[in-house]
Amino acid sequence: MAAAQGRLSDGAGGMDDAKGTEEEARHKGGDGSTAPPAFTAAVEALRAARLRPQIEVEATRAPQRLAPHAYALEAAVVDGDEDLADGRLVLLHDPAGHDAWHGTFRLVTLVRAELEPEMAADPLLPDVCWSWLTGALQARGLTYGEPSGTVTRASSHYFGGLSARPAASQIEIRASWTPREGLGGVPDTAAHLSSWCDLLAQVAGLPPAAPGDASIVTLPQRRGPQSR
Repeated sequence: MAAAQGRLSDGAGGMDDAKGTEEEARHKGGDGSTAPPAFTAAVEALRAARLRPQIEVEATRAPQRLAPHAYALEAAVVDGDEDLADGRLVLLHDPAGHDAWHGTFRLVTLVRAELEPEMAADPLLPDVCWSWLTGALQARGLTYGEPSGTVTRASSHYFGGLSARPAASQIEIRASWTPREGLGGVPDTAAHLSSWCDLLAQVAGLPPAAPGDASIVTLPQRRGPQSR
């Protein structure tokens, strides 16, 4: 799987590289303390979620300095041996609450895909991509607060010995939001993961998951699949 690399922000100014292990993320905080039941339940719901088969998801190392407890997943939208898009989703938990989050949980994401240069030049593209994120959450009836993020377009042009390569453009969505906490202070993390996968599918240009599902609008003129 081609995991999304780079740095993630929690929307409150904190940034860190991914560190730690899946088992540490599930059962311990950054100070070695046992994870609280609400965090454990939220993680187990992520692990039990059933997703569309074109999206491969697996646990990865979680950042340790963004919150006392963290769990991370990486995903790739695949077509045979090709990756169409990839991303990372991090669940943060601070039992004491966080002023910037207005809650005890926070979801942080990075999603990216290759585009045709003409599509990347569209001035409305950032607004459209951000609406895909909020629309994916709303389509599943999820309540959330304090959303923040960026949509970045990057272009690469090759010269000299690399001049035979075509120009490449990439879209990157970085965002975070506070999921509404339900019974026992546990958010519906499985539904949030499904919404995030809906976003990945949109960016990758996949068709809707079900006939007549108008909540997914595919990205036109995206570049072909990328080698894994």
